[in-house]
Amino acid sequence: MVLVGDSLGMVVLGLDDTMSVTMDEMLHHTRAVRRAVKQALLIADMPYGSYHLDETEGVRNAVRFVKESGAEAVKIEGSRPELVKRLLDAQVPVMGHIGLTPQSLHTMGGFKVQGKSLPAVESLMKEAVALDRAGVFSLVLEGIPREVAAMISAEVKAPTIGIGAGPECDGQVLVLHDVLNLTFHNPPKFARQYADVAAVMAEAMRAFKSDVETGLFPSDAESYHLSRETQAALEAITERKRAMRR
Repeated sequence: MVLVGDSLGMVVLGLDDTMSVTMDEMLHHTRAVRRAVKQALLIADMPYGSYHLDETEGVRNAVRFVKESGAEAVKIEGSRPELVKRLLDAQVPVMGHIGLTPQSLHTMGGFKVQGKSLPAVESLMKEAVALDRAGVFSLVLEGIPREVAAMISAEVKAPTIGIGAGPECDGQVLVLHDVLNLTFHNPPKFARQYADVAAVMAEAMRAFKSDVETGLFPSDAESYHLSRETQAALEAITERKRAMRR
């Protein structure tokens, strides 16, 4: 699966959080990913405000993702089982997302681990079961204790996808830019860096700058040339002009 997340606001657009990412921006990026994806299931993240105020508007925006961007499913944050049912009625598959939900940043008081107390664990379990029964095809568990994620994974039928939720989940997801070290911020604890692409890019740009300054780029091999006939004709014209000036 490939998820076009609203985290693009932070890792692509340079924003501090995901709250101001718009539908148009999500549609734009999802369309771009759609052109490249050939086999994976493409899921689009519904941004803040696109389904929070009115379920009918939420259905309308989810349908836009399918019709206008080529997404095959959408992801929504929080416990919204009734919205899930309405989206399924509109033939839009839904991925759920509970725990640390970035669109609830302000009510959570920041990017903080969720489900650390017994009441919080009970609440997460209820949310997971409700979404599972509503028909989500998978459930993202973000920023919750490993033990809680294991309990949820054992309880629900839908496969769980962990991000900062331990190894007992059925699958795992990470933000691509965290994996490659292409971010504007310090990565969270759970994000393992598999390559330092930022360092490779920086070194390439320094080498390019140096080669331009020293005249090593572009070389003759990297330049286009006239044909021998055209070059000879041009030299003949140049020579005639010199003769006329003498």
